[in-house]
Amino acid sequence: MAMRCALTSLPARLRSPAVVASGTRRLLSDGKGRVLSEEERAKENVYIQKMERERREKLKKKLEQEKDAADKAKSGADGKVYDTAL
Repeated sequence: MAMRCALTSLPARLRSPAVVASGTRRLLSDGKGRVLSEEERAKENVYIQKMERERREKLKKKLEQEKDAADKAKSGADGKVYDTAL
């Protein structure tokens, strides 16, 4: 009973659905009801990290290109001074 009170006193965002539902942590599964082995989880984690790293690198490259384009446009507009008095 004390554990139930402790769990209900926590905000919903701090309670894990796996812990609240069964009182224990759920193991990772592949979405088909099969529990992944440690090796499979490790491979999946490596793959996810690789994909996230590639996405960050791609975004960084895109931002650098946009920054360079903005700098060129700014320097092109500010760099030219026309003398209209002549």
